[in-house]
Amino acid sequence: MIDTISTEIAEGGERIRLEVADGIAVLTLCRPDQLNGWSWESTRQLGLLADRIRFDPSVRVVLLRAEGRAFCAGIDVTAPGGSIAGRSAAERTRNYYEGIRWVHERFAVLAGLAQPVVAAVQGYCLGFGFELALMADVRVAAQDAVFALPEAQLGVAVDAGGDLRIAREAGAGWAKYLALTGRRIDAATAQRLNLVQLVVPGKELEAAARSLAGEIAANAPLAVQGIKRAVDSYADAALPAALDRVAMTAALTLTSEDVREGYGAKAARRPPHFTGG
Repeated sequence: MIDTISTEIAEGGERIRLEVADGIAVLTLCRPDQLNGWSWESTRQLGLLADRIRFDPSVRVVLLRAEGRAFCAGIDVTAPGGSIAGRSAAERTRNYYEGIRWVHERFAVLAGLAQPVVAAVQGYCLGFGFELALMADVRVAAQDAVFALPEAQLGVAVDAGGDLRIAREAGAGWAKYLALTGRRIDAATAQRLNLVQLVVPGKELEAAARSLAGEIAANAPLAVQGIKRAVDSYADAALPAALDRVAMTAALTLTSEDVREGYGAKAARRPPHFTGG
């Protein structure tokens, strides 16, 4: 029997659901009607639930999945910036910088779990959704999965470090190609670039991801966790300093005139006219 873990989340405000059974903690993005669009509240809930997993001795592996036809289509373009404000441009930039650093910290809680994280991705996996999937240790994708970092098309830098993780997995050239153009790639291409480890038909995604998580859960926990820490310590050696640069770059672009133009153009479905301001 699967038990839903209680959380400090207002009734009706659930963005992510946590269930634990048979050594597997299942994190489910549960706003399918909004294509699991990401928000500040999603980030808060992710950190909260990851902390619960961290100290649950029954959890040996985490499965990150989503309900509906999309894993996560990114942030709602009709509401850029959320409630970030300031009395001056400098203060607003500073507040964005701290906000993005806070997002990095919440994502790092998930990525830094002792237990390995397996992501199951279907449909749109864009922007923050792609960056979230890249936090997982292993990614399984349905054949219909589509990946992209479209932030530059909206006038903002990639703000959660997804481009850095692509550089780590696929090389700097591919990271720049994807982040500078915003182009979409399919699951087969993502697998060829080492961004996805397994591609399966959509109807098999759930079973394949759960089977993989079960394989990991069946192995010796100390060995599994030690392997994850060793690989991460090598792969992420330069990541903290680079993420701080990401946070500042994101803060500067999020307070620019170009980002207003980018989001406005996207909402109006017209080409943007960027000026560099």
